[in-house]
Amino acid sequence: MNKKLAKVKYLPNNFQVIEKGDHVICAVSGKAISLENLTYWNVELQEPYYSYIEATKKKEELDNK
Repeated sequence: MNKKLAKVKYLPNNFQVIEKGDHVICAVSGKAISLENLTYWNVELQEPYYSYIEATKKKEELDNK
C-alpha cells in the first residue's frame, strides 16, 4: 500500500472512489483495508469493514440498540 487513505462512497453493490488512495480504515477494528480487498461495508452508515467478523459485530451492535 502507498499509505494514502482513499475517500469512498459505498453503494449497494459496489463503491465509488471519491478521492484517490489505496486503502480505507475499518470502522470497527481500525485495520487498513486495501481497496482491492474491500468486500464488506454498510451503505447506510457509509462504513467499511475489514471482514465478515467486523461486519457481523457492527450489525449485532446496531441490533442491540
